[in-house]
Amino acid sequence: MSKIPSDRVLLEIDQGIATVTLNRPDKFNSLDMTMFEAIAKTARKLKKERQVRAIILHGAGDAFCAGLDVKTVSNNPLNFLKLLVKPGRRISNLAQDVGYLWRQVPAPVIAATHGYCFGGGFQVALGADFRFSTPDCRFSIMESKWGLIPDMSLTVTLRELIAIDLAKELTMTARQFDGTEAKAMGLVSRVCPDPLTEARQFASELAERSPDAVAASKLLFNRTWSADDKGALDWETRLQKKIIARANQRTAVARNTGDPERQFDDRRTL
Repeated sequence: MSKIPSDRVLLEIDQGIATVTLNRPDKFNSLDMTMFEAIAKTARKLKKERQVRAIILHGAGDAFCAGLDVKTVSNNPLNFLKLLVKPGRRISNLAQDVGYLWRQVPAPVIAATHGYCFGGGFQVALGADFRFSTPDCRFSIMESKWGLIPDMSLTVTLRELIAIDLAKELTMTARQFDGTEAKAMGLVSRVCPDPLTEARQFASELAERSPDAVAASKLLFNRTWSADDKGALDWETRLQKKIIARANQRTAVARNTGDPERQFDDRRTL
């Protein structure tokens, strides 16, 4: 198990599956500056780890993440500058990185939520490709409670899941809702008693597929969900050209036509 770069986030990679643990359980994994930096660095590290086939993101202790540690972050006014300034030509700032960077990781990301998933914590989970939740997990877009708006990439991730009127309602009211209602609204992929175990099972299933096809599928939908017809169709062709007839595609064919032992190559074409 490795630490990135402190004990705020733990990273373990085993048989192609990375487990990322938010590790501030005494504070319900709330986001202080060290946690912001650790999450961003972990996501950037995993973006480069070609052997990783799937990622599980969860919280230690009694909660996934209770959101921004307002008291700690507010102690130094310069913290807000560090969070909101975009360095160089980056598309996102540090506050947005904790959610948005998971979209840039080629491997699919599964967030397993329990306890509390509030504010910034909810936005971290929305950056994942899938969200598995306990029925009683509490969710909230909580920023308006503090006189703020959500600013951790929610404007990108939420619009793909729910209608604009519901997004406005949840943001303006900051009301809490449980995992069952979150599933009904389309914010949660699966409700189950033990989301971490189910996330591991799902990750193992994904790890058996061609890493090229899985990564290309993630990129395809991320790039085309809000695109016009021409842009969407262009991306289909562009990505198919990158993976067709390559080693992993040939392995997928061989495995389904009589050579189940043939192994995929971690050298993805994407």
